[in-house]
Amino acid sequence: MSLPTELLSVEEMYLADRLAIDGGVAGSMLMETAGEGIAIQIQRKWPPGRALVLCGPGNNGGDGYVVARRLQEAGWQIDLASISDPELLKGDAALMRDQWNGPILSLARAEVADIDLVVDAVFGAGFSRYLESDLASFFARIKRELIPVVAVDMPSGVNGDTGAVDAGAIPAAMTVSFFRAKPGHFLYPGRAYCGELKIIDIGIDADYLEEIDPETHLNDPELWRDDLPSLGPEIQKYSRGHAAVVGGGIASTGAARLAARASLRAGAGATTVVSPPSALQTYAAALEAVMVIALSEGQAFEDWLRDKRIGTVLVGPGNGVTERTRKFTSIALESPANVILDADGLTVFRDDPDTLFSLIAEKEHGEVVITPHEAEFERIFSLAGSKLDRARTAASLSGAVVLLKGADTVIATPDGKAVINYNAPPYLATAGSGDVLAGLITGFFSGGMSAFSAASAAAWIHGEAGSMVGPGLIAEDIETVVPSILRKLLDSHKKA
Repeated sequence: MSLPTELLSVEEMYLADRLAIDGGVAGSMLMETAGEGIAIQIQRKWPPGRALVLCGPGNNGGDGYVVARRLQEAGWQIDLASISDPELLKGDAALMRDQWNGPILSLARAEVADIDLVVDAVFGAGFSRYLESDLASFFARIKRELIPVVAVDMPSGVNGDTGAVDAGAIPAAMTVSFFRAKPGHFLYPGRAYCGELKIIDIGIDADYLEEIDPETHLNDPELWRDDLPSLGPEIQKYSRGHAAVVGGGIASTGAARLAARASLRAGAGATTVVSPPSALQTYAAALEAVMVIALSEGQAFEDWLRDKRIGTVLVGPGNGVTERTRKFTSIALESPANVILDADGLTVFRDDPDTLFSLIAEKEHGEVVITPHEAEFERIFSLAGSKLDRARTAASLSGAVVLLKGADTVIATPDGKAVINYNAPPYLATAGSGDVLAGLITGFFSGGMSAFSAASAAAWIHGEAGSMVGPGLIAEDIETVVPSILRKLLDSHKKA
Protein backbone atom coordinates (compact mmCIF):
# COMPACT_ATOMS: atom_id res chain seq x y z
CA MET A 1 0.00 0.00 0.00
CA SER A 2 1.36 3.41 -0.97
CA LEU A 3 1.81 6.10 1.64
CA PRO A 4 -0.66 9.01 1.89
CA THR A 5 0.72 11.94 -0.05
CA GLU A 6 0.17 14.64 2.59
CA LEU A 7 3.20 15.50 4.73
CA LEU A 8 2.51 17.33 7.98
CA SER A 9 4.89 19.64 9.75
CA VAL A 10 5.25 19.17 13.49
CA GLU A 11 2.88 22.07 14.12
CA GLU A 12 0.37 20.69 11.62
CA MET A 13 0.47 17.32 13.39
CA TYR A 14 -0.16 19.05 16.73
CA LEU A 15 -3.16 20.68 15.08
CA ALA A 16 -4.41 17.30 13.82
CA ASP A 17 -4.22 15.96 17.38
CA ARG A 18 -6.13 18.97 18.72
CA LEU A 19 -8.82 18.69 16.07
CA ALA A 20 -9.30 15.01 16.89
CA ILE A 21 -9.54 15.73 20.61
CA ASP A 22 -11.95 18.63 20.02
CA GLY A 23 -13.94 16.23 17.86
CA GLY A 24 -14.43 13.85 20.76
CA VAL A 25 -11.45 11.47 20.64
CA ALA A 26 -9.74 11.39 24.03
CA GLY A 27 -6.02 12.12 24.02
CA SER A 28 -5.45 8.98 26.06
CA MET A 29 -7.22 6.97 23.35
CA LEU A 30 -4.94 8.45 20.66
CA MET A 31 -1.91 7.46 22.75
CA GLU A 32 -3.25 3.99 23.51
CA THR A 33 -4.02 3.37 19.84
CA ALA A 34 -0.60 4.64 18.80
CA GLY A 35 1.24 2.37 21.24
CA GLU A 36 -0.88 -0.62 20.34
CA GLY A 37 -0.27 -0.01 16.63
CA ILE A 38 3.48 0.14 17.16
CA ALA A 39 3.39 -3.12 19.12
CA ILE A 40 1.47 -4.75 16.27
CA GLN A 41 4.06 -3.60 13.72
CA ILE A 42 6.84 -4.98 15.91
CA GLN A 43 5.15 -8.36 16.26
CA ARG A 44 4.71 -8.60 12.50
CA LYS A 45 8.45 -8.23 11.95
CA TRP A 46 10.14 -9.80 14.98
CA PRO A 47 9.44 -12.94 17.04
CA PRO A 48 8.92 -12.48 20.79
CA GLY A 49 12.12 -11.83 22.67
CA ARG A 50 13.58 -9.35 25.11
CA ALA A 51 12.99 -5.67 24.32
CA LEU A 52 14.36 -2.53 25.92
CA VAL A 53 11.85 0.32 25.76
CA LEU A 54 13.44 3.77 26.23
CA CYS A 55 10.93 6.41 27.29
CA GLY A 56 11.35 10.17 27.14
CA PRO A 57 9.90 13.05 29.14
CA GLY A 58 6.86 13.79 26.95
CA ASN A 59 4.09 12.19 24.93
CA ASN A 60 6.60 10.18 22.91
CA GLY A 61 7.55 8.54 26.20
CA GLY A 62 3.86 7.97 26.92
CA ASP A 63 3.58 6.02 23.68
CA GLY A 64 6.56 3.96 24.86
CA TYR A 65 4.78 2.88 28.05
CA VAL A 66 1.88 1.62 25.95
CA VAL A 67 4.25 -0.27 23.63
CA ALA A 68 5.94 -1.88 26.63
CA ARG A 69 2.61 -2.99 28.13
CA ARG A 70 1.27 -4.34 24.86
CA LEU A 71 4.43 -6.27 24.05
CA GLN A 72 4.52 -7.70 27.56
CA GLU A 73 0.93 -8.88 27.13
CA ALA A 74 2.01 -10.57 23.89
CA GLY A 75 4.72 -12.58 25.66
CA TRP A 76 7.76 -10.34 25.31
CA GLN A 77 10.21 -9.83 28.15
CA ILE A 78 10.41 -6.07 28.69
CA ASP A 79 13.02 -3.82 30.24
CA LEU A 80 11.74 -0.24 30.49
CA ALA A 81 14.02 2.72 31.13
CA SER A 82 13.20 6.42 31.41
CA ILE A 83 15.80 9.06 30.55
CA SER A 84 14.22 11.45 33.08
CA ASP A 85 12.25 11.26 36.32
CA PRO A 86 9.03 9.43 35.34
CA GLU A 87 7.16 11.18 38.16
CA LEU A 88 7.44 14.42 36.20
CA LEU A 89 5.26 13.12 33.38
CA LYS A 90 1.94 14.90 32.95
CA GLY A 91 -1.43 14.30 31.35
CA ASP A 92 -1.91 11.29 29.11
CA ALA A 93 1.74 10.26 29.37
CA ALA A 94 1.42 10.07 33.18
CA LEU A 95 -1.74 7.98 32.79
CA MET A 96 0.09 5.48 30.58
CA ARG A 97 3.01 5.37 33.02
CA ASP A 98 0.58 4.42 35.79
CA GLN A 99 -0.76 1.52 33.71
CA TRP A 100 2.72 0.00 33.40
CA ASN A 101 3.11 -2.66 36.10
CA GLY A 102 6.82 -3.33 35.80
CA PRO A 103 9.94 -1.57 37.09
CA ILE A 104 11.12 1.69 35.55
CA LEU A 105 14.90 1.80 35.27
CA SER A 106 17.06 4.86 35.03
CA LEU A 107 19.24 5.16 31.95
CA ALA A 108 22.29 4.47 34.11
CA ARG A 109 20.84 1.11 35.20
CA ALA A 110 19.66 -0.01 31.77
CA GLU A 111 21.64 -2.73 30.00
CA VAL A 112 21.88 -3.73 26.37
CA ALA A 113 23.29 -7.22 26.92
CA ASP A 114 20.88 -9.94 25.76
CA ILE A 115 18.48 -7.35 24.30
CA ASP A 116 16.87 -8.41 21.01
CA LEU A 117 15.13 -5.13 20.18
CA VAL A 118 15.19 -1.50 21.34
CA VAL A 119 12.12 0.73 21.17
CA ASP A 120 13.20 4.37 20.92
CA ALA A 121 10.37 6.41 22.49
CA VAL A 122 12.61 9.18 23.78
CA PHE A 123 12.05 12.21 21.52
CA GLY A 124 9.55 12.59 18.72
CA ALA A 125 9.35 14.69 15.57
CA GLY A 126 9.55 17.98 17.46
CA PHE A 127 13.18 17.42 18.53
CA SER A 128 15.19 20.55 17.66
CA ARG A 129 18.09 20.77 20.11
CA TYR A 130 20.83 18.21 20.81
CA LEU A 131 21.14 14.84 22.53
CA GLU A 132 22.68 14.90 25.99
CA SER A 133 26.01 13.10 26.26
CA ASP A 134 24.70 10.27 28.46
CA LEU A 135 21.94 9.43 26.01
CA ALA A 136 24.26 9.71 23.01
CA SER A 137 26.71 7.35 24.77
CA PHE A 138 23.92 4.88 25.46
CA PHE A 139 22.82 5.02 21.83
CA ALA A 140 26.42 4.35 20.81
CA ARG A 141 26.37 1.15 22.90
CA ILE A 142 23.21 0.01 21.10
CA LYS A 143 24.84 0.70 17.74
CA ARG A 144 27.97 -1.25 18.68
CA GLU A 145 25.83 -4.25 19.63
CA LEU A 146 23.95 -4.03 16.31
CA ILE A 147 20.60 -4.25 18.10
CA PRO A 148 17.66 -3.38 15.82
CA VAL A 149 15.78 -0.24 16.83
CA VAL A 150 12.13 0.69 16.34
CA ALA A 151 11.59 4.46 16.52
CA VAL A 152 8.35 5.96 17.76
CA ASP A 153 7.29 8.74 15.37
CA MET A 154 10.88 9.77 14.54
CA PRO A 155 14.32 8.45 15.53
CA SER A 156 15.46 10.48 18.54
CA GLY A 157 17.78 13.24 17.38
CA VAL A 158 16.10 13.65 13.97
CA ASN A 159 14.06 16.79 13.33
CA GLY A 160 10.66 16.02 11.86
CA ASP A 161 10.43 19.23 9.85
CA THR A 162 13.94 19.44 8.40
CA GLY A 163 15.49 15.97 8.50
CA ALA A 164 18.47 17.42 10.40
CA VAL A 165 20.27 14.79 12.50
CA ASP A 166 22.14 15.12 15.78
CA ALA A 167 25.55 13.44 15.77
CA GLY A 168 24.45 11.05 18.51
CA ALA A 169 21.24 9.90 16.83
CA ILE A 170 20.65 6.20 16.36
CA PRO A 171 19.40 4.76 13.04
CA ALA A 172 16.18 2.76 13.19
CA ALA A 173 15.35 -0.47 11.43
CA MET A 174 11.73 0.69 11.48
CA THR A 175 10.01 3.98 12.25
CA VAL A 176 6.32 3.99 13.08
CA SER A 177 4.53 7.33 12.79
CA PHE A 178 0.90 8.37 12.99
CA PHE A 179 -1.81 9.65 10.64
CA ARG A 180 0.56 11.24 8.12
CA ALA A 181 4.34 11.28 7.63
CA LYS A 182 6.54 14.31 8.30
CA PRO A 183 8.94 16.03 5.86
CA GLY A 184 11.86 14.81 7.99
CA HIS A 185 10.97 11.22 7.17
CA PHE A 186 11.92 11.94 3.54
CA LEU A 187 14.55 14.70 3.68
CA TYR A 188 18.18 13.60 4.02
CA PRO A 189 20.01 12.94 6.22
CA GLY A 190 17.00 12.08 8.41
CA ARG A 191 15.55 9.74 5.81
CA ALA A 192 18.60 7.48 6.13
CA TYR A 193 17.88 7.09 9.87
CA CYS A 194 14.23 6.04 9.56
CA GLY A 195 14.60 2.56 8.09
CA GLU A 196 11.29 1.02 7.03
CA LEU A 197 8.60 3.67 7.51
CA LYS A 198 5.13 2.70 8.70
CA ILE A 199 2.27 5.20 8.99
CA ILE A 200 -0.57 3.92 11.16
CA ASP A 201 -4.13 5.07 11.77
CA ILE A 202 -4.71 6.18 15.36
CA GLY A 203 -8.23 7.55 15.01
CA ILE A 204 -7.67 11.00 13.48
CA ASP A 205 -10.27 11.67 10.79
CA ALA A 206 -8.78 12.36 7.36
CA ASP A 207 -11.42 15.08 6.90
CA TYR A 208 -9.34 17.28 9.22
CA LEU A 209 -6.80 17.61 6.41
CA GLU A 210 -9.12 20.09 4.72
CA GLU A 211 -8.77 22.47 7.67
CA ILE A 212 -5.04 21.80 8.08
CA ASP A 213 -4.48 22.36 4.35
CA PRO A 214 -0.92 20.99 4.22
CA GLU A 215 1.34 22.63 1.67
CA THR A 216 3.85 19.77 1.48
CA HIS A 217 3.21 16.43 -0.20
CA LEU A 218 5.05 13.39 -1.36
CA ASN A 219 5.44 13.47 -5.12
CA ASP A 220 2.96 10.89 -6.34
CA PRO A 221 1.09 10.32 -9.63
CA GLU A 222 -2.24 11.02 -7.94
CA LEU A 223 -1.18 14.67 -7.73
CA TRP A 224 -0.59 15.17 -11.46
CA ARG A 225 -1.77 12.10 -13.42
CA ASP A 226 -4.96 13.89 -14.50
CA ASP A 227 -2.78 16.62 -16.06
CA LEU A 228 -0.69 14.31 -18.25
CA PRO A 229 -0.96 15.26 -21.93
CA SER A 230 -3.83 13.39 -23.58
CA LEU A 231 -4.19 12.76 -27.30
CA GLY A 232 -7.42 13.17 -29.24
CA PRO A 233 -8.10 11.56 -32.63
CA GLU A 234 -7.52 14.78 -34.59
CA ILE A 235 -4.34 15.89 -32.86
CA GLN A 236 -1.24 16.70 -34.92
CA LYS A 237 2.35 17.30 -33.94
CA TYR A 238 2.30 21.06 -33.63
CA SER A 239 -0.84 21.04 -31.50
CA ARG A 240 1.29 19.07 -29.02
CA GLY A 241 3.72 21.98 -28.91
CA HIS A 242 7.03 22.80 -30.54
CA ALA A 243 9.90 22.83 -28.04
CA ALA A 244 13.38 24.28 -28.44
CA VAL A 245 16.49 22.98 -26.71
CA VAL A 246 19.43 25.37 -26.86
CA GLY A 247 22.53 23.31 -27.59
CA GLY A 248 26.18 23.92 -26.81
CA GLY A 249 29.35 23.77 -28.87
CA ILE A 250 30.93 20.82 -30.63
CA ALA A 251 32.68 19.51 -27.51
CA SER A 252 29.49 19.24 -25.45
CA THR A 253 26.61 18.23 -27.70
CA GLY A 254 25.56 15.19 -25.68
CA ALA A 255 23.61 17.09 -23.03
CA ALA A 256 21.26 18.83 -25.47
CA ARG A 257 20.78 15.63 -27.45
CA LEU A 258 19.73 13.71 -24.33
CA ALA A 259 17.35 16.48 -23.33
CA ALA A 260 15.84 16.82 -26.79
CA ARG A 261 15.08 13.11 -27.14
CA ALA A 262 13.55 13.05 -23.67
CA SER A 263 11.31 16.00 -24.52
CA LEU A 264 9.82 14.06 -27.43
CA ARG A 265 9.26 11.02 -25.23
CA ALA A 266 7.43 13.17 -22.67
CA GLY A 267 4.98 14.70 -25.13
CA ALA A 268 6.44 17.51 -27.22
CA GLY A 269 5.04 17.21 -30.75
CA ALA A 270 8.27 18.56 -32.22
CA THR A 271 11.64 19.47 -30.77
CA THR A 272 14.41 21.49 -32.37
CA VAL A 273 17.95 21.79 -31.08
CA VAL A 274 19.28 25.32 -31.53
CA SER A 275 22.94 24.73 -32.36
CA PRO A 276 25.93 27.00 -32.79
CA PRO A 277 26.90 26.85 -36.48
CA SER A 278 30.14 25.04 -35.67
CA ALA A 279 28.28 22.09 -34.13
CA LEU A 280 25.42 21.78 -36.61
CA GLN A 281 26.79 18.73 -38.42
CA THR A 282 27.47 16.90 -35.17
CA TYR A 283 23.88 17.40 -34.00
CA ALA A 284 22.42 16.58 -37.39
CA ALA A 285 24.36 13.33 -37.67
CA ALA A 286 23.31 12.14 -34.20
CA LEU A 287 19.61 13.08 -34.20
CA GLU A 288 16.73 11.66 -36.19
CA ALA A 289 13.30 12.78 -34.93
CA VAL A 290 14.81 15.88 -33.37
CA MET A 291 15.27 18.79 -35.78
CA VAL A 292 18.32 21.05 -35.78
CA ILE A 293 18.87 24.70 -36.66
CA ALA A 294 22.07 26.75 -36.50
CA LEU A 295 21.71 30.11 -34.71
CA SER A 296 24.52 32.12 -33.20
CA GLU A 297 23.08 35.62 -32.87
CA GLY A 298 20.49 36.74 -30.36
CA GLN A 299 18.30 38.54 -32.89
CA ALA A 300 18.13 35.46 -35.11
CA PHE A 301 17.11 33.35 -32.08
CA GLU A 302 14.45 35.88 -31.10
CA ASP A 303 13.03 35.98 -34.62
CA TRP A 304 13.01 32.20 -34.90
CA LEU A 305 11.17 31.74 -31.59
CA ARG A 306 8.50 34.13 -32.80
CA ASP A 307 8.23 32.82 -36.35
CA LYS A 308 8.03 29.16 -35.30
CA ARG A 309 5.72 29.91 -32.37
CA ILE A 310 7.96 28.02 -30.01
CA GLY A 311 5.98 27.26 -26.86
CA THR A 312 8.69 25.87 -24.60
CA VAL A 313 12.42 26.58 -24.40
CA LEU A 314 15.11 24.72 -22.48
CA VAL A 315 18.39 26.56 -21.94
CA GLY A 316 21.46 25.26 -20.16
CA PRO A 317 22.52 21.65 -20.77
CA GLY A 318 26.03 21.71 -22.21
CA ASN A 319 25.67 25.37 -23.23
CA GLY A 320 28.79 26.69 -21.53
CA VAL A 321 29.03 29.78 -19.35
CA THR A 322 29.18 32.15 -22.30
CA GLU A 323 27.71 35.40 -23.51
CA ARG A 324 25.61 33.39 -26.03
CA THR A 325 24.08 31.38 -23.18
CA ARG A 326 23.25 34.51 -21.20
CA LYS A 327 21.80 36.26 -24.24
CA PHE A 328 19.69 33.27 -25.31
CA THR A 329 18.45 32.83 -21.74
CA SER A 330 17.37 36.46 -21.59
CA ILE A 331 15.63 36.23 -24.96
CA ALA A 332 13.80 33.05 -23.94
CA LEU A 333 12.58 34.71 -20.74
CA GLU A 334 11.42 37.78 -22.67
CA SER A 335 9.45 35.60 -25.11
CA PRO A 336 5.92 34.24 -24.50
CA ALA A 337 7.31 30.69 -24.21
CA ASN A 338 7.50 28.55 -21.13
CA VAL A 339 11.16 28.32 -20.05
CA ILE A 340 13.26 25.70 -18.27
CA LEU A 341 16.66 26.84 -17.02
CA ASP A 342 19.20 24.18 -16.12
CA ALA A 343 22.96 24.00 -15.56
CA ASP A 344 24.76 26.76 -17.48
CA GLY A 345 21.49 28.63 -18.07
CA LEU A 346 21.58 29.36 -14.34
CA THR A 347 25.32 29.57 -13.78
CA VAL A 348 25.69 32.47 -16.23
CA PHE A 349 23.83 34.57 -13.64
CA ARG A 350 25.92 33.52 -10.63
CA ASP A 351 27.36 37.04 -10.27
CA ASP A 352 24.10 38.77 -11.06
CA PRO A 353 21.09 36.75 -9.81
CA ASP A 354 18.93 39.88 -9.46
CA THR A 355 18.94 40.28 -13.23
CA LEU A 356 17.67 36.73 -13.60
CA PHE A 357 14.94 37.32 -11.01
CA SER A 358 13.92 40.55 -12.76
CA LEU A 359 13.63 38.81 -16.12
CA ILE A 360 11.38 36.17 -14.56
CA ALA A 361 9.29 38.77 -12.71
CA GLU A 362 8.79 40.80 -15.89
CA LYS A 363 7.73 37.78 -17.94
CA GLU A 364 4.18 38.45 -19.14
CA HIS A 365 3.37 35.03 -20.59
CA GLY A 366 4.51 31.52 -19.83
CA GLU A 367 5.94 29.92 -16.70
CA VAL A 368 9.52 29.26 -15.63
CA VAL A 369 11.13 26.19 -14.05
CA ILE A 370 14.69 26.20 -12.76
CA THR A 371 16.43 22.90 -12.01
CA PRO A 372 19.63 23.41 -10.01
CA HIS A 373 21.64 20.80 -8.15
CA GLU A 374 23.00 21.92 -4.80
CA ALA A 375 26.16 23.59 -6.16
CA GLU A 376 24.25 25.52 -8.82
CA PHE A 377 21.66 26.49 -6.22
CA GLU A 378 24.34 27.89 -3.93
CA ARG A 379 25.75 30.03 -6.75
CA ILE A 380 22.39 31.75 -7.25
CA PHE A 381 20.72 31.82 -3.84
CA SER A 382 23.12 31.27 -0.89
CA LEU A 383 20.27 30.36 1.47
CA ALA A 384 20.39 28.58 4.81
CA GLY A 385 17.87 26.12 6.25
CA SER A 386 16.42 22.77 5.33
CA LYS A 387 16.21 21.72 1.71
CA LEU A 388 12.45 22.21 1.83
CA ASP A 389 12.75 25.71 3.28
CA ARG A 390 15.49 26.71 0.85
CA ALA A 391 13.54 25.53 -2.18
CA ARG A 392 10.44 27.41 -1.03
CA THR A 393 12.38 30.59 -0.36
CA ALA A 394 14.17 30.35 -3.70
CA ALA A 395 10.86 29.95 -5.53
CA SER A 396 9.48 33.00 -3.76
CA LEU A 397 12.60 35.06 -4.50
CA SER A 398 12.90 34.06 -8.14
CA GLY A 399 9.26 33.77 -9.15
CA ALA A 400 10.01 30.39 -10.74
CA VAL A 401 9.09 26.84 -9.87
CA VAL A 402 12.26 25.47 -8.29
CA LEU A 403 13.32 21.85 -8.68
CA LEU A 404 16.23 21.37 -6.27
CA LYS A 405 17.80 18.10 -7.33
CA GLY A 406 19.11 15.23 -5.25
CA ALA A 407 18.06 11.92 -3.79
CA ASP A 408 15.36 13.94 -1.99
CA THR A 409 14.49 16.30 -4.83
CA VAL A 410 12.21 19.13 -3.71
CA ILE A 411 9.91 20.95 -6.11
CA ALA A 412 8.45 24.24 -4.84
CA THR A 413 6.22 26.98 -6.19
CA PRO A 414 6.44 30.72 -5.48
CA ASP A 415 3.24 30.49 -3.40
CA GLY A 416 4.70 27.88 -1.03
CA LYS A 417 3.38 24.60 -2.36
CA ALA A 418 6.01 21.84 -2.42
CA VAL A 419 6.52 18.15 -3.05
CA ILE A 420 9.36 15.87 -2.03
CA ASN A 421 10.32 13.22 -4.57
CA TYR A 422 11.38 9.98 -2.90
CA ASN A 423 11.55 7.29 -5.59
CA ALA A 424 14.93 8.11 -7.16
CA PRO A 425 17.47 5.25 -6.91
CA PRO A 426 21.24 5.84 -6.71
CA TYR A 427 21.64 4.47 -10.25
CA LEU A 428 20.59 7.91 -11.51
CA ALA A 429 23.84 9.41 -10.23
CA THR A 430 25.44 9.27 -13.65
CA ALA A 431 26.52 11.77 -16.30
CA GLY A 432 23.64 13.12 -18.37
CA SER A 433 20.89 12.01 -16.01
CA GLY A 434 19.99 15.61 -15.12
CA ASP A 435 19.86 16.55 -18.80
CA VAL A 436 17.25 13.86 -19.38
CA LEU A 437 15.26 15.19 -16.42
CA ALA A 438 15.31 18.69 -17.92
CA GLY A 439 14.15 17.24 -21.24
CA LEU A 440 11.27 15.41 -19.59
CA ILE A 441 10.11 18.64 -17.96
CA THR A 442 10.32 20.33 -21.37
CA GLY A 443 8.18 17.65 -23.00
CA PHE A 444 5.48 17.69 -20.33
CA PHE A 445 5.47 21.49 -20.35
CA SER A 446 5.13 21.47 -24.13
CA GLY A 447 2.26 19.00 -23.93
CA GLY A 448 0.21 21.40 -21.83
CA MET A 449 1.03 20.65 -18.20
CA SER A 450 1.58 23.46 -15.71
CA ALA A 451 5.13 24.17 -14.55
CA PHE A 452 4.62 22.50 -11.17
CA SER A 453 2.88 19.43 -12.60
CA ALA A 454 5.45 19.08 -15.40
CA ALA A 455 8.36 19.25 -12.96
CA SER A 456 6.69 16.86 -10.52
CA ALA A 457 5.76 14.33 -13.19
CA ALA A 458 9.23 14.47 -14.72
CA ALA A 459 10.95 13.91 -11.37
CA TRP A 460 8.76 10.93 -10.50
CA ILE A 461 9.04 9.30 -13.94
CA HIS A 462 12.80 9.93 -13.92
CA GLY A 463 13.03 8.06 -10.61
CA GLU A 464 10.77 5.26 -11.81
CA ALA A 465 12.90 4.86 -14.95
CA GLY A 466 16.03 4.60 -12.82
CA SER A 467 14.50 1.77 -10.81
CA MET A 468 13.31 -0.04 -13.94
CA VAL A 469 16.72 0.02 -15.60
CA GLY A 470 18.64 -0.57 -12.37
CA PRO A 471 22.35 -1.38 -12.10
CA GLY A 472 24.42 -0.40 -15.11
CA LEU A 473 22.12 2.48 -16.03
CA ILE A 474 23.51 5.21 -18.29
CA ALA A 475 21.62 8.37 -19.17
CA GLU A 476 20.68 7.11 -22.63
CA ASP A 477 18.69 4.27 -21.03
CA ILE A 478 16.25 6.54 -19.21
CA GLU A 479 14.22 7.76 -22.16
CA THR A 480 13.84 4.23 -23.55
CA VAL A 481 11.65 3.12 -20.64
CA VAL A 482 9.57 6.30 -20.46
CA PRO A 483 6.88 5.00 -22.88
CA SER A 484 6.12 1.96 -20.74
CA ILE A 485 5.90 4.10 -17.60
CA LEU A 486 3.54 6.51 -19.32
CA ARG A 487 1.41 3.64 -20.58
CA LYS A 488 0.97 2.29 -17.06
CA LEU A 489 0.08 5.74 -15.73
CA LEU A 490 -2.44 6.43 -18.47
CA ASP A 491 -3.96 2.95 -18.25
CA SER A 492 -4.39 3.25 -14.50
CA HIS A 493 -6.04 6.62 -15.05
CA LYS A 494 -8.53 5.10 -17.50
CA LYS A 495 -9.38 2.31 -15.04
CA ALA A 496 -9.92 4.82 -12.26
